[in-house]
Amino acid sequence: MQVDPQLIDAHLKKVRKQIAKEKDITPSLHAILEVLIMLISLLLGRGTTNSSNSSIAPSQDQNRLKPTRKKSARPMGGIKGHKGGNLQKIANPDKVCIIKVDRTSLPKGNYQEVGFETRQVFDIEIIRKVVEYQAQILEDENAKRFIAPFPNGVSRPTQYGNQIKTHAVYLSQYQLLPLERVQNYFAQQFGLPISETTLLSFNEQAFTKLAAFEQQAKQALIAAKVVHADETGININAKRHWLHSLSNNQWTYFYPHKKRGTVAMDDMAVLPEFKGILCHDHWKPYYTYDCQHALCNAHHLRELTYAHEQENMRWAKQMIEFLVGTNHQVKSAKNSENMLTNKLTNKQFQAAKLDYKALIKKAHLECPEPPPVPNQVKKRGRPKRTKSRNLLIRLDEYQEDVLRFAENNLVPFSNNLAERDIRMTKVQQKISGCFRTHKGGEIFCRIRGYLSTCRKNGVSSTDALGLVFKGEIPGFVEG
Repeated sequence: MQVDPQLIDAHLKKVRKQIAKEKDITPSLHAILEVLIMLISLLLGRGTTNSSNSSIAPSQDQNRLKPTRKKSARPMGGIKGHKGGNLQKIANPDKVCIIKVDRTSLPKGNYQEVGFETRQVFDIEIIRKVVEYQAQILEDENAKRFIAPFPNGVSRPTQYGNQIKTHAVYLSQYQLLPLERVQNYFAQQFGLPISETTLLSFNEQAFTKLAAFEQQAKQALIAAKVVHADETGININAKRHWLHSLSNNQWTYFYPHKKRGTVAMDDMAVLPEFKGILCHDHWKPYYTYDCQHALCNAHHLRELTYAHEQENMRWAKQMIEFLVGTNHQVKSAKNSENMLTNKLTNKQFQAAKLDYKALIKKAHLECPEPPPVPNQVKKRGRPKRTKSRNLLIRLDEYQEDVLRFAENNLVPFSNNLAERDIRMTKVQQKISGCFRTHKGGEIFCRIRGYLSTCRKNGVSSTDALGLVFKGEIPGFVEG
C-alpha cells in the first residue's frame, strides 16, 4: 500500500487547526492528542527516509531498485583517443619457447629463416620457496669451533620470511579476510600450515613497526591546512565503540575509542593543536576546538531533499539549487594566472553570500518557530521543532562554515574524503562482526591508516607492507 506523506502531513495540519479551535478540550486531552500527532509524524518520517534524503546507507533502503542505465547516443566501447589498458607484450619474457616449422609438411624448395612471429602468455606460479642457510663450522687444533654468522634476521632453525608476513597481513588487514580463510589459503595454495596465533603475531609485528609512522602522520595532520574528520560505530568484544578518522589528500589517521566526543578526540592528540580548517558533518564536539570549520554540504543536500519531499518546504528546493549552482560556479572559476583556481572572486563570493542570506530570510517566513500550545504548562528547554526548522536554524547560524568551500579553494564542497576513508571499516564489520579485543581494533586502525596513506601517495599496499617488514619507510615520508 502506497501512502502519500504530503497528503498525511496536510491532514495533520488540519487536525492541529481544529484542535486549536476547540475550547472545551481539557489540557490533559490536548496533551494526549499532541503526543499522538507527534508519534504519527515520527513514524511517517521513519518510513519515508532513505539514502537520498538522510544519512541512511543505500544498502538499507527498503525495496531499493537498481538504477537503470539510460541509453546514450554514444557508440559502445572506448572514446576515440582514449588510451586503453589492455595487456601489452614485455621486452624480456621469463621464458622463450622456439617453435620450428615442420619442414616435412612444406612443398619442395629452399627455405631460409627470416624471423619469428611472437605471442606471449601471462601466467603466475604459486609455489613455496624454502631457503636453507648452511653456516660453515671450522674447528682448530684445540677443538674450538668457529661458526659463520647467519644473515641478519635469521635467528631460528625454521621461521617465516618477510614475503609470507607481507602476504598474510595484506590478506588480513587490506583484503579483510578472516584468519581462518587466510589459514586455508596458505595451507591449500602453498602447503604452509600457519596457525591463527602466528597470523596474529604478523599483524602485531606490523603494528609495532608502524608506531613511528603513526606519529609522523599525526604531526603532518596537525600542520595541515585542511583536515577531514568523521567517525563511525564499531564493535569491540560485542560492545559499542567508535572509529575516529582524521585525513586529507596525503595522510590518514584512524583511532578506536569507547567514546564518540571530545574525550576521544583529545586522546587522539591532533585536534587540540590543529589550527587549520576542519571539515566535518556538524558533530557538535568538533566545535570545541579552536580552528576554522567547514560543513559537509552533501549532508545538507540530503536533509534539504527530505525537507522538500517530505515536509513540502519550497525554500529547501531553492537552497539545493543554490548550493549545487554555487559548487558548479566554483569548479568553473578561472583567472589569467591559474586556469583553474576553484575559488570565486571576492565580488562573486559576496554576491553568493547575499543570495544565501536572502534565501534564509525567506525560509524563516515559510518555516517559522512552532506556535505555543494553548493551556500547556511551560517546559524547560527549547520547544519541539520539525526537522526542517532545525536544519534551517543550523544553516542560518553557521553560514560562514556552509559557504567555506566558495571562499577558500582548499576546502571541498563535501566531507566525502573522510567518508571514503572509513567506508571499508563497515565492510570489515560485516565480514567479521567485531574485533575480539581493543588491541585488535588498534592494530586494524594503525595498519589501515598506513595503507590508506601509502595509497594516496602512489605506493601499492603490497609494496608498503613489504617496506614495513624490511624496516624501511616509504619515499614520500620526509625525515
